[in-house]
Formats: sequence, structure tokens, C-alpha cells
Amino acid sequence: MKAMPLLINLGKAITLIAWLMMAYNLVMPFEGNVATILNILFGITCMMHCFQVAIFHMLFKTLLPLTKLDYLHVFIFGIFSLLAYRQKVMTPAS
Repeated sequence: MKAMPLLINLGKAITLIAWLMMAYNLVMPFEGNVATILNILFGITCMMHCFQVAIFHMLFKTLLPLTKLDYLHVFIFGIFSLLAYRQKVMTPAS
């Protein structure tokens, strides 16, 4: 199962690129409809990632000691962070 961490990291990289594009669009809007579409996607992404932070809190608060940085990771990277924390919980302690 060595492919899973690679896929998680690839997903995190793609998610970070998407966040950077949407943030750049807020500072210096793109031409035409692209700016509007990116603004809508930014709003939807923020709502979905807030929902994922709530799911993360409900599922993992009893399993792991959580810090503010953990919540920030889940907000930024969404499902890919959830998968990484799931993998951390499912892996037996060595």
C-alpha cells in the first residue's frame, strides 16, 4: 500500500495549486467569466472544507490529540488530510 501516501501527497499538491489560483483571482481577477467562476468555486470550496473540518473534529477528537495546525491542514487540503489522518489512526503503533 505504498501508493496511498503518494496519491495523498499528489492530491494535496493539486489542492494547494487550486487554492493559490482562487486566492490569486481574489487579488488580481482574471479576465471575463473565469474570474466569476473562480469566485464561485472559492465560496463552494470554503464551505466544503469547513464541513470537512467539522467531520474531522467529530471523528478524530477522541482518537488523536488535535492541534490548531491539524484543523488548518484539514481546511486547506480537505479529503486528502482526512485520508492521511485516517491512515495514521488505522496504522498500528510500532
